[in-house]
Amino acid sequence: MENENCCNSDNKDSCCCQDDNNCSLGPITQYDKRNNWLVGEIQTPAGTVPQISTKLAFSDTLGTWKARWGVNRMNYRINPGLYAVGAPDNTSPVLVTANYKLTFDVLRKELCGLSLWVLVLDTKGINVWCAAGKGTFGTEELVTRIAKTNLLQIIAHKTLILPQLGAPGVSAHEVSKHTGFRVVYGPVSAKDIKAFINLEMKANDEMRTVKFSTYDRLILTPMELVGTFKISLMIFGVLFLLNLVGIGPFGFTDFYAYAGALIIGCVITPVLLPLIPGRAFAWKGWLLGLPWAIAVNILNGWPEAPLYTSMRAIGYLLILPSISAFCAMNFTGASTYTSLSGVLKEMKIAVPAIVISISMGIILIFVNSFIKL
Repeated sequence: MENENCCNSDNKDSCCCQDDNNCSLGPITQYDKRNNWLVGEIQTPAGTVPQISTKLAFSDTLGTWKARWGVNRMNYRINPGLYAVGAPDNTSPVLVTANYKLTFDVLRKELCGLSLWVLVLDTKGINVWCAAGKGTFGTEELVTRIAKTNLLQIIAHKTLILPQLGAPGVSAHEVSKHTGFRVVYGPVSAKDIKAFINLEMKANDEMRTVKFSTYDRLILTPMELVGTFKISLMIFGVLFLLNLVGIGPFGFTDFYAYAGALIIGCVITPVLLPLIPGRAFAWKGWLLGLPWAIAVNILNGWPEAPLYTSMRAIGYLLILPSISAFCAMNFTGASTYTSLSGVLKEMKIAVPAIVISISMGIILIFVNSFIKL
């Protein structure tokens, strides 16, 4: 369409309808003309529907990068509702997704050349998989969104294509009972959606396989690192104050030892996840953190010419692997490797062990400040 502005029900001047009659029913989905991923709108019997682009602009890529690094992460969302790709009609497929902008972008860039509808649920800016676990990508929200968008007036068929990772949150028979719509679960990955539709909505084994490759794990690590920054600043602040009052000294060795333990737990462990023995994430992180603690002591002259006491060396052996274990355990929330019950079981065992180990190490290092052993 020539007019790339979009409708916002609160601002009539922003309406991009082609004529006044088309605007009479109003927009089904509220949207803002400043969104560059909107390229027009389509008139339906229930009202106007915003039409979205399948090409990602620089601002979309920048937004994704910022979200990966935790910048405005919790507000990176779009308005829930119904959107159009291409020129869909009442026989076109309907895809269901989350209103997390990153998820929305991953989907729409795979829809080039297709004409279909995209029903976006209000998942509070959370991706499909996590939202399904939290209940926001769920039966109630799906039923509500079907009603709010008057979907029955727009399409002639009664089939919805949901992402496979959203299955835990949706009861297909309840959706059918309340709306009459049949739920079909699509592929795990958005890149397979074209093939899925061409195969008459049938997924092969490859499409159903949940993969968690090295790249998939690596792109999640920035969020893990960012989550530690605030805590790290607090820790460094406390150490600085302790140095001021004469308890210490805590210096460069403590800094790089701590930073290395964080990187091992937040980055190295996730990347090497399948190669590390054991099932528990905390155990995997501890296994990699222990060689680092030993390496820190070796770098400081142990055992031939140590630069600090044995008490401090033991303190590092207790603290550093536990820091790596804690950071690695946090990664379970981003992983497809464990279930909720598995995470709770691991935390029940690992958290007390980590707290005890770090506490003992801190006590040894503090005692070492007064008694050189």
